[in-house]
Amino acid sequence: MASILIKTAADIEKMRISCRLAAEVLDYIAPFVKAGVTTGELDRLCHEYMVNVQGTIPAPLNYCPPGYKPYPNATCISINDVICHGIPGGKILKNGDSLNIDITVIKDGYYGDTSRMYLVGEPSIQTRRLNQITYECMWIGISKVKPGAYLGDIGHAIQQYAEKSGFSVVREFCGHGIGKSFHEEPQVLHYGKPGTLAKLAPGMIFTIEPMINAGRREIREMGDGWTIRTKDRSLSMQWEHTVLVTETGYEVLTVSPDMPPPPEWIISGETPQGNPA
Repeated sequence: MASILIKTAADIEKMRISCRLAAEVLDYIAPFVKAGVTTGELDRLCHEYMVNVQGTIPAPLNYCPPGYKPYPNATCISINDVICHGIPGGKILKNGDSLNIDITVIKDGYYGDTSRMYLVGEPSIQTRRLNQITYECMWIGISKVKPGAYLGDIGHAIQQYAEKSGFSVVREFCGHGIGKSFHEEPQVLHYGKPGTLAKLAPGMIFTIEPMINAGRREIREMGDGWTIRTKDRSLSMQWEHTVLVTETGYEVLTVSPDMPPPPEWIISGETPQGNPA
């Protein structure tokens, strides 16, 4: 297995820039996400913003891991029961839809990766609740990041909270190390046991990006070779930040002016159940 790369101070500074730029694309596209727009138009707007305004490269475009055909777009846009890797196109957003927009940019050879959920019009109570719980799952995972902790601590905390809330965790896809490559070691599972897998050390950078389903966790792959949906057609949601392990805890790198704030319990140092962290 490839080793986990510890980033230098120079690497970290470059990663702060690429991650901030990725998050700023999500700020930029937010006003355009409304009923009547196509996912292809959202992708076009993001692509033009990355290339013409930021001077970044959209990492997904023509991305081709072994066994796949090249990904055809600049972004992944996953609607409703699509778990991940939704291909933008002619799909028209309608009132009540939920969608994840996943952005990865390359700036000066470094990758920045982040995604957010967007809710269209008047979402249902279930849609709003799954969105909130998924967002909290990401932050619960982030809150476990510190030197000496284990990757299993992150996955366990996310799984416990999602399942306690009546939802399920997708297991086939996970977070990942990132830097000068799109995907590096380690894999960051969103389920697991405390005290297992790799021990965290300062200078590690990886994504935490739980995919949470309203129904069962099983998936199905579509004929395009990329799009992944829930097998039972239930809603699925995902939030993603890129995180640096610091000497004392963590730093979220994918920050931007309009990013949603952390939950209050993160700021106060409590868990969402109100117990000390």
